[in-house]
Amino acid sequence: MSTISVVVRSCNTKSHLRACLESLKVCLPMSSEVLVVDDASRDGSARMVADDFQHVRLLKNTQRTGLAATMNLGLRAARGAYVLFLHADAIVTGNAIKQMIAFLETNLRYGAVAPRLVDLDGATFPMHKRLPNLWTPILHGTPLERAWPSNREVNRYLARDFDYDQDGDVECPSGACLLMRRKALRKESAFDETMGAEFHEADLCARLAEAGWRIAYLEAARVVYAGGSAGAPAPDHETEYQRNRLAFYRKHHGEVAAWWVKACVALTVVELYVVECYRRAEGWPEEPLLPVWEHFTGFLRA
Repeated sequence: MSTISVVVRSCNTKSHLRACLESLKVCLPMSSEVLVVDDASRDGSARMVADDFQHVRLLKNTQRTGLAATMNLGLRAARGAYVLFLHADAIVTGNAIKQMIAFLETNLRYGAVAPRLVDLDGATFPMHKRLPNLWTPILHGTPLERAWPSNREVNRYLARDFDYDQDGDVECPSGACLLMRRKALRKESAFDETMGAEFHEADLCARLAEAGWRIAYLEAARVVYAGGSAGAPAPDHETEYQRNRLAFYRKHHGEVAAWWVKACVALTVVELYVVECYRRAEGWPEEPLLPVWEHFTGFLRA
């Protein structure tokens, strides 16, 4: 068995993927493997891996399945005691991976560890969050947040008080680079494929917490992150976001919580209609409201 399996998902990220794989050549321990799961790329990514990185195990989807499904495919093929989920637009620097492995080997209550994500200039991406609770739907992304942008719940949920210059526990780190103990995964599908990227990471972290595992952040482990180039965005991001959020709340808080999320979304839709009516009364160009209503009624039926 390898010490660590690195699972990289790529979807039309040829240039980023090359830089990512080059960085892994010099920072992995001897007993390691790298798996690239190509999610039906059309830019020659898979060919580039096969030709230039013959030590990498290449798995190819003929149809696009999304981030969660591709990561799960890589996990099922992985043989390592530790599994590093890595986006193709991440470049590992220095001893980041070895530092994370060493931490998990000496801190047995932790199921996962995340590094500091930085941009090309070294500035830190503040990407940690805390798990959403029942206050989050009404105070984040609604008229109440716009009226009170620094309310206590938004500050908590976005972890605005987190000190990125110190090691510490985190509830929901970014999945751009996350090292996990294989034992903490338990089953071969780490990510819930019914949820999109906004919430399948939160779902994984919630399940880790429910099982008694902790998640650490190591400030000295640095990974350069291009920030969202590992795959194509959904054509209707807002609609998918709301459906994924609904699935998360239904799974972790029950059906009553799912209806609470729907009510909070309804508040936002009402605000949009009120604002649009005012704009029209003032002679502003009209924005179409029928697509909003169709998406909303579809959301209510979910």
